[in-house]
Amino acid sequence: MRKMLAMLLTVTMAASLTSFPMAEESGKTPMTPGTYEGSVQGQNDAVTVAVTVTEDAIESVEIVSHQETPGIGAPLTEEGYEGETPIAVLPGRIVEAQSIGVDGISGATFTSAAIKGAVKDALTQAGANIDEWSAAPEKPEPEQIEMTADVVVVGAGGAGLASAISALENGAESVILVEKCGAVGGDTLVCGAIYNCPDEELQSVETMTDAKKATIEAALAKEPVSDEHKALQDAVAEEYAAYKDAGRTDIFDSENWFALQTYDGGDDIADLDLVKTLTFNSKDGYDWVVDKGMQFADKIGQGAGSLWQRTHTSVMQMGTGFITTYVKKLAEYGDKVTYVLSTTADSLIKDENGAVVGATGTDKNGNTYTFHANKGVVLSTGGFSANSKMAQEYNTSGKWNDLSGVKTTNRLACSQGDGIKMATEIGADLTQMDQIQLLYLGNLKDGQLTKYPARVVNGTDQEIFINKEGKRFVQEDGRRDQICLASLEQTDGMFYFLESADGDYVDIDEAISADGFSLRFLEEQGYIYVADTLDEMAEKLNAAGANMTAEDLKATVEKFNECVENDSDPEFGRTLFSTKLENGPWVATPRQACLHHTMGGVHIDTECHVLDTDGNVIPGLVAAGEVTGGIHGGNRLGGNAVVDTVVFGKLAGESIMK
Repeated sequence: MRKMLAMLLTVTMAASLTSFPMAEESGKTPMTPGTYEGSVQGQNDAVTVAVTVTEDAIESVEIVSHQETPGIGAPLTEEGYEGETPIAVLPGRIVEAQSIGVDGISGATFTSAAIKGAVKDALTQAGANIDEWSAAPEKPEPEQIEMTADVVVVGAGGAGLASAISALENGAESVILVEKCGAVGGDTLVCGAIYNCPDEELQSVETMTDAKKATIEAALAKEPVSDEHKALQDAVAEEYAAYKDAGRTDIFDSENWFALQTYDGGDDIADLDLVKTLTFNSKDGYDWVVDKGMQFADKIGQGAGSLWQRTHTSVMQMGTGFITTYVKKLAEYGDKVTYVLSTTADSLIKDENGAVVGATGTDKNGNTYTFHANKGVVLSTGGFSANSKMAQEYNTSGKWNDLSGVKTTNRLACSQGDGIKMATEIGADLTQMDQIQLLYLGNLKDGQLTKYPARVVNGTDQEIFINKEGKRFVQEDGRRDQICLASLEQTDGMFYFLESADGDYVDIDEAISADGFSLRFLEEQGYIYVADTLDEMAEKLNAAGANMTAEDLKATVEKFNECVENDSDPEFGRTLFSTKLENGPWVATPRQACLHHTMGGVHIDTECHVLDTDGNVIPGLVAAGEVTGGIHGGNRLGGNAVVDTVVFGKLAGESIMK
């Protein structure tokens, strides 16, 4: 089998390794020999390069400094991994081609453009005629390539990588992972990396409040929509009664309560069997990834929109912990694993009996592939929230206004709905395509789920949300859709997270954001505002476009602190209280609602088999992750998407090998 592994290249290439033309041979304008630094803004911060030139050649390109995202713009780990990232490979390719006209890396266009722009800056300083150094290298004639494996995984994000590991654990002798980007990871790399599951050990040190008790009682008193819903309520009622009879005061939780919250939180329209599959396997999935090396903080929290204190947070920034864990595990299988990167799957292949037996694809150089699958295909290509046209096409639920111009938290190269289109072409059924989620954690510059203080995602109990007028406007620990709808109605469609130096506090000069930036860097770049007093905070926010008085802001905080004292929020119904906001420094983080997750997708059963429009299993095809529908209903609870990728990714690998 042809091995399509992208090797990590060094960021410099010595002149002795490349044959450079002489000036009289090349006909190029002579440059002034020396080393020049160039710098251009990348995805996160400036990318600076040092370019050494002779009169006629680019001798070396070295990355001097960058802040690009691990796994996308830069290598995921110091050792690198199976994939191409611009920071790792573009400098060497520019030297080899003697041109800045080399192709960028799929899925990392901002970083690719920054590196080439920085080299251009340096060459200009050296006196080069840039047009003479911009020719695109010649490419070989496209080939037709055929590859065969037991399992073909289309889409190498979190769910796809999990399914590949699971298939190998269940006897697969070979797996091909097809990924449209230059490196694996997908949108899992930029997720908040929070994982929900009951965890008695960590929940035992937390206390049940009256507000939380009221939450359970309200769910049990709700009119059920079906016999199955009623049975789930009864199961929770029995468990909760036993909890109270035991005189316990720690956090109550169970697989049934997790299922009931997920189902109710999704407007009671999800497939309840799929909901139970998710929640009943959540702790096993957690143990499964931990066993493979995944590290979580040893404290339970309540993630943004998760509705309960069952949230585990990755130790590594964003989703890099999950992807690092997966690629290291897959590396243990050696030649059994083949990555085909920068290659977009085009279609699924059926045999004469209607079974899926492979897929086709095309890479960035025009090579075409036929992937033959002995056991079957795993479809794990993600949703369509980065495809604004497709999102607006299916935006028929009546919940949202026009979504065609709304930014997304997802990577633009991912979540384009590719797998959904391929599946429908072979007769797969779709379900709940009109159920689309926005998330209120997008930054104001590009909508990405980045550059926020760590407490924003997993410290809902230690902050409030305020609008430009300095007023609270929503239940901060409520449903994601309700928070997004409320935030869209605020002035300029944005708001601020406001937190103090109380509670689980880390010094401003030592704190690191969820994606690895110092808070002082975020302050300098305008992603957050830091002030010692609320008077100063009001002044800073007003200078940035807000319209609040210091008196109104202080009154808002004082009123919230009364809610904490009384364990009650009569105005908005907040249930999570742990910390009064009293001491500076204060941090305000501006955010907006952005397209985040599409709950609809390919229709699957509880073993991940894809169903056709008649409700029958399509042999040889399973699906996992956001490409599927029916699991989350009308509103996905925060943290459940990662659970989805783990639980159903693992199940998909098992099912394809049965």
